Amino acid sequence: MPKAHFYLIDKPRFREQPLLLACELAKRAFAANLSTLILARDQAQAEELDDLLWSFDPDAYLPHQIAGMDEDEDEAPILIATPDTDVPLRPLLINLRDTAPSGQFDRVLEVVPADESARDPLRERWKHYQSLGFEVKKYDM
Repeated sequence: MPKAHFYLIDKPRFREQPLLLACELAKRAFAANLSTLILARDQAQAEELDDLLWSFDPDAYLPHQIAGMDEDEDEAPILIATPDTDVPLRPLLINLRDTAPSGQFDRVLEVVPADESARDPLRERWKHYQSLGFEVKKYDM
């Protein structure tokens, strides 16, 4: 059964820099040897995430790259994709976009903003995943 996990931003460090939560999720996925695709909202977010993945944890090395920058991107355990790049989905998706991904994948991780007013679209996504038969859970981070 596919899974959709919603990670609600709660801790101060994630409130100050929400992309740190995406980095933390990518770090866990890499440690579990899961091929991960991060769906960035736009090029600027992809580049910010690229920088953060290098620097957010001085003790961690997370091999990653932005899709479309290199021919051997299939080998990168963590791939960051912008909406204008056409890349195959991976078993694990970290979705930072405003819409739910479509296609075949095992698990999607949704980052939920701390701002209550920004959560309505994610409530709709929760219902969307449930209607598709996903196992849906939430975690406070």
